[in-house]
Amino acid sequence: MDLVETLRAEARAAPESGIVAVMNHGRGRDGMIPLWAGESDQPTPAFIADAASRALGNGETFYTWQKGIPEVRQALARYYERHFGRSFAPEEFILTGSGMHAIQLAIDAVAGKGDEVIYLSPAWPNFAAAAGISGAVPVPVVLDLTDNDWSCDVEKIAAAITPHTRAIFVNTPSNPTGWTADRETLQSILELARARGLWVIADEIYALFHYDGGRAPSFIDVMRDDDRILFVNSFSKNWSMTGWRVGWIKTHPSLQQVFENLIQYSTSGVAQFMQRGAVAALDEGDAFVARQVAHARQARDLVCGILRQTGKVRFAVPPGAFYLFFSIDGLGDSRAAAFDIVDHANVGLAPGTAFGAGGEKFLRLCFLRRLDQLEEAANRIADWTRRL
Repeated sequence: MDLVETLRAEARAAPESGIVAVMNHGRGRDGMIPLWAGESDQPTPAFIADAASRALGNGETFYTWQKGIPEVRQALARYYERHFGRSFAPEEFILTGSGMHAIQLAIDAVAGKGDEVIYLSPAWPNFAAAAGISGAVPVPVVLDLTDNDWSCDVEKIAAAITPHTRAIFVNTPSNPTGWTADRETLQSILELARARGLWVIADEIYALFHYDGGRAPSFIDVMRDDDRILFVNSFSKNWSMTGWRVGWIKTHPSLQQVFENLIQYSTSGVAQFMQRGAVAALDEGDAFVARQVAHARQARDLVCGILRQTGKVRFAVPPGAFYLFFSIDGLGDSRAAAFDIVDHANVGLAPGTAFGAGGEKFLRLCFLRRLDQLEEAANRIADWTRRL
């Protein structure tokens, strides 16, 4: 008996991660510079780890609030008030077992078998895969690219809407392109969603990684209290906590019990000692995040400067997030190129094919790393391009 064939079709169809495939190919190589994953090379800062360690030592190891301890939801409200300029209730926040878990719960809440969810592509592949696993159909709308910038044509989103559409997923600043929606674009998307009765799933995980001054524009800036918006987010990027797997959902307080139920039947909550670390991140971590963003800006400019000098590398300088999404003259198959760059340049990049429609000819480089490593990696890539 072929056991695989006895599984749900949606489970069988879940794609292998094109990013992880390259990572597995290059792991453990001497001298490898790994720029394939979306994370800093800095460990979680001590003030966060110590808070979790103290809680663990104090025996905070029992079942806890499914939706997050009161202290972490209060800290989220304070964090949002500082960065978004208005007051928020703790009841607007639900703690989840990672940003990915937040996305999965948001999809499960609004879309199921036979429904469609629109997303902007190229995109982090996990959203489309998660929608497919839930039985929904992910529908890409490709961002437009000029010599200088990526942009979103809201009329293309409108044209993709069908009677089966239930939601629009918007990640801004974007992984992998760095595209960052302006306030007017967000307003247009939201007005379209209102007119068609659709949910917006807003992934604003990189909101503070914005290089044009202050945080990036947010749906919070243009929404009404009764709008159908689910904000999904994570502790991973801001505070170097990728391995912790803690995230959150921000939504209308009336939906809190629904999401608490969904957490009960998926993870049953985040470990309480980890939540103590999350409180420390939110209340004490603004200076750390500011240093990370300043470093990322410097790193972006360094990498862009080296690769631009090749005359063969094409990109729009990203105004947000911490990725450079670039193409190379003469490059055809970015997946094959990513493996070849591992083998011959000892640099790990993510292939654009992993990011769906519109990404096929690109490679993604994470630049939230040490400057000396980035300089070496960029020079190795530049040398590699001369072979094309």
